[in-house]
Amino acid sequence: MTEKLLQYLWNYKVFKNFDFKDIEGNSVEIIHFGKWNKNAGPDFLNAQIKINGLLLAGNIELHVRSSDWIFHNHSQDPNYRNIIIHVVFQHDIEIRELTVKQVPTLELHSYIDENIISKYEKLVDGEEFIACEKIFDPKKLPVNFHEESILKKLDEKSSELEQSLHQYKNNFEAVLFHSFAYSFGLKVNASIFRQIAESIDYSIINKIRQNPLQLEALLFGISGWLDKPQDGQMKIWKKEFDFIKAKFSISDLKFHPKFLRLRPPNFPTIRLSQLAGLYRQQNLFSKIMEARSAEQLYTIFSSVKASEYWDFHFNFGSISKVQPKTLSQDFVDLLILNSILPLQYAYHRYHKEDIADEIIALYKTVSGEKNTIITSWKKHGLKVTNALESQSLIYHYKTYCEPKNCLACTIGYKLLKE
Repeated sequence: MTEKLLQYLWNYKVFKNFDFKDIEGNSVEIIHFGKWNKNAGPDFLNAQIKINGLLLAGNIELHVRSSDWIFHNHSQDPNYRNIIIHVVFQHDIEIRELTVKQVPTLELHSYIDENIISKYEKLVDGEEFIACEKIFDPKKLPVNFHEESILKKLDEKSSELEQSLHQYKNNFEAVLFHSFAYSFGLKVNASIFRQIAESIDYSIINKIRQNPLQLEALLFGISGWLDKPQDGQMKIWKKEFDFIKAKFSISDLKFHPKFLRLRPPNFPTIRLSQLAGLYRQQNLFSKIMEARSAEQLYTIFSSVKASEYWDFHFNFGSISKVQPKTLSQDFVDLLILNSILPLQYAYHRYHKEDIADEIIALYKTVSGEKNTIITSWKKHGLKVTNALESQSLIYHYKTYCEPKNCLACTIGYKLLKE
């Protein structure tokens, strides 16, 4: 038994019966079990109980053992002065101060089905892909599971975006640029690309974006790649970078993207050039915020490619077979899922009532991801046909399954109760 599980059972009232008696043998009627408090202080707030004809209102504290009251130093904490009952799994010692205050103690050991405890221990101790692997049933997914998961994810992402918006004075275009940079960097260079983007005042990006040579030169220069030009094109970029750096008083700070373990199409040289190519478009932000279908978004990216130099290069100075460096369908889907839809939701959520429905509909029109998490879910009988389902399952796995947060999981709740 853990305190977390005990709180879970109390909150969801999972007991064999409710004929509670305290350790003195007095009948205890729980009128209101209280509101589960996930922050500091008593575990359940604003509860009501009836004992010996007296109606008591206040807070409830739960412990695995009575002695935990002492170990947790509640005696000296003023937050615990309004405790109306001490609920424990096992009563091991008398807590004198509670006895003096006539605060009853309720021992729950005999009211809890041991099968639930055993099932929970098996869940959290297992090493399978998901803790409930042996008892998982696809039919146990609640109605609207995917929609609710996506909205939780979007709400969390919106909170992060709002912090960025506050930092950048509510400039949505700047935040979109930073988000795109992060996505273009993929796993290896995501944080480095974001640092590059955030190191440049977005007003500078806006002033030079119509000149792809300058924007590319700026990104390459901040990456530290133009210090020693290896060919004529690099000399042109260096000249442009030196001009922009002097004109806009750009700092000498450099960020160095990584090439290790990347396939050539994902080299940071190619991805930064493609990012610069994307920002050649006029009214890019408006087009993205107004798009209401995957087709409209695909159109925005259809002409994006790295500059001509990269048609026969993957890295500076090394000529390769001619191959235009366009954006693949999978990569565009990644940009839509990781950068566009979260920002669309954050941008419209306060003044467009049906934005949640529109975003969910958009998720359904984008292809689902293909990765080890989705492959594992499919092995457990789940069908994944679009990005709504794949994004939902990835979010659920990382939020609940990977940290074994089974008690907060809607599927785990059903499985534990059975």
